[in-house]
Amino acid sequence: MSSDSGTGGIGFFEKFLSVWVALCIAAGIGLGNAAPGIFQTLAGLEYASVNLVVACLIWAMVYPMMVNVDFASLRHIGDRPKGLIITLIVNWLIKPFTMAALGVLFFEIVFVDMISPRDAQEYIGGLILLGAAPCTAMVFVWSQLTRGDATYTLVQVSVNDVIMIFAFAPIVALLLGVTDISVPWETLLLSVGLYVVIPLFAGYVTRWQLVSHARQSEGGEAAVARFVSRVKPFSVIGLLATVVLLFGFQGNIIIDQPLLIALIAAPLIIQSYGIFFIAYGAAWAWRVPFNVAAPCALIGTSNFFELAVAVAISVFGLESGAALATVVGVLVEVPVMLSLVAFANRTRNFFPGI
Repeated sequence: MSSDSGTGGIGFFEKFLSVWVALCIAAGIGLGNAAPGIFQTLAGLEYASVNLVVACLIWAMVYPMMVNVDFASLRHIGDRPKGLIITLIVNWLIKPFTMAALGVLFFEIVFVDMISPRDAQEYIGGLILLGAAPCTAMVFVWSQLTRGDATYTLVQVSVNDVIMIFAFAPIVALLLGVTDISVPWETLLLSVGLYVVIPLFAGYVTRWQLVSHARQSEGGEAAVARFVSRVKPFSVIGLLATVVLLFGFQGNIIIDQPLLIALIAAPLIIQSYGIFFIAYGAAWAWRVPFNVAAPCALIGTSNFFELAVAVAISVFGLESGAALATVVGVLVEVPVMLSLVAFANRTRNFFPGI
């Protein structure tokens, strides 16, 4: 992906992601109310608290993006460290904790008379899972829309994925404990293994094979790009099918409580804008070039919602408020991120050049 390719490489799906997700939400709610027996059967297909159908869909989503992770890029970790430092501080020392704080503020104080205590705890749990999972895939789209440095973005994603293997479960466990939610360590560690370690290893092996066997005239990166473009439809199908399933399980609740989506969206929107301006402001103050500053702020704002959805299902269940909160995160994220991309592009002159 070229760092100066502008918006030309943005696919039709990414451009209208909010529309597709909204349509799948409507389909899921409709199907869930029309044929609840089908969804009950699917919910029963699980082993060790892992729903097998959802697991397959999550792997379909995550695997293509993991092929993009280039561990060789980690050798550039010391090049231009400012943007990486900002990203890591925001992603791992600020974002998870502000998301948990906002969840507690809204669902235990602001909305305390509108939501039952049990549901409130599940919504907080879903928000914590989103806050502790920095973006892996869509950040490449946001980076391209701001004409960011693609190589630097790849370094950031690679470093975050390595840290996620070791930090995601402890951070989530800590924050769930702080909010008085039972911490299922075995499920958390199993989820990290299933949805981060295994796909990351599979992506690494696939990438190594593609680069090793690439034709000289094509080059390794071109071979990787061609492979990812071929398997990307499976990622799209996995995402949309997961959304249909989750909202199918939640159909009755949503129809009975039409304001629920807005209530869950409120802290997510505040968190997204707040995290962006913290990172973007720090990059401006530290004189980080725009093609690094914009992606480093956007990667902290966006979420690895595929992981959050999978863990929410494993920990809380398919029909839980936590699972619903993570999917609302998908719906909220895209329009919010597009507005931040537009803001970043309008303010690029406030930053130094390359």
